[in-house]
Amino acid sequence: GRGHAGKNFAKIRRAIVSGFFVHAAKKDPQEGYKNLVEGQPVYIHPSSSLFHVQPEWVIYHEIVHTTKEYMREVLAIESKWLVELAPRFFTPADPTKISRRKQKERIEPLFDKYAQNQNDWRISKRKRG
Repeated sequence: GRGHAGKNFAKIRRAIVSGFFVHAAKKDPQEGYKNLVEGQPVYIHPSSSLFHVQPEWVIYHEIVHTTKEYMREVLAIESKWLVELAPRFFTPADPTKISRRKQKERIEPLFDKYAQNQNDWRISKRKRG
């Protein structure tokens, strides 16, 4: 029945999260979204089915630069998946160390301590190869 399809969909979404976690973004109180790793403002395109939904957390496949940085192939996700699937990058935020605003976000990006160069994980660096 439908329950089965739902379970599979969650599996697929989690698989995508584990591959594209550096493209995770959180809804910004002002407007649009902010990429969690870079803090770059990104937006859901008005033609996207998620445009009116505006989920709290999303992951995207790529950014298209037109009038704004629009996210392409956007998927709603749960923040706990980031912590589960990319523990080297995201950690549940320590409430004693962070601001009230950050506490609401509850997770914070970590750099990858196993990387040769600590900037490797930054998307902008990665793109240039």
